[in-house]
Amino acid sequence: MRIKKNDQLPTFNALDIFNNSISSSNFEGKRVYISFLRTASCPFCNLRVHELIQKQAEWNKKGIITIAVFASPSEEILEYAGKQKPPFTIISDPNEVLYKKFGITHSYWSMLKTMTRLSGILETIRKGFFNFKSFTDKPILTGDFLIDENKNVIECYYGKDFGDHISFEKIDEWKS
Repeated sequence: MRIKKNDQLPTFNALDIFNNSISSSNFEGKRVYISFLRTASCPFCNLRVHELIQKQAEWNKKGIITIAVFASPSEEILEYAGKQKPPFTIISDPNEVLYKKFGITHSYWSMLKTMTRLSGILETIRKGFFNFKSFTDKPILTGDFLIDENKNVIECYYGKDFGDHISFEKIDEWKS
C-alpha cells in the first residue's frame, strides 16, 4: 500500500552501508528527505546521488537530513554510489523491506519507458555512470518522501520511471 500525504512515517529499523543502525524513531524533531533509489548499479540512481551531493550543503543549512535507500547489499552500494563519498546516510535494503513499507513497486513497462529518455541516458554516460549491469537488475521504481519534525509525511512522490524523482525545487521550497 502506498504512503499518502499526512500519513505517519512507517516505523522501521535498518542498517546503513557501514552497518550502523538507523531507526525511524531517530527522526523525531527532524526534517527528513527519504529517497528510494533502485539498485546500486543503476546509472540514473548514481546520477541522482551525484545531484544530491551537490544539494547537501544547502539542505544542511535548512536542517534537512537526507536518507537514500538502495535495494542492494552494502558491498554493491559501496562499489557504485559509495565511490562518490556521499555526505548522507545510505540504507542497504536488498530484501526490499522498506520498499514494501513505503509502497514502492516494480514495473517492466517503466524500464522500457526509461530507455526512451535519451537525454537522461546521455547524461549518465557523460557523468560516467552508465553500465549494462543495471539492465539485469529488478525493475524497481523510485520514491521520494518529505517527513516533518512530527514524523508526518508532508510530501510523497512515486516515480514513473527509473530516473523520475521529486524536483529539487519542491525540496528547496520546503518550509519548517
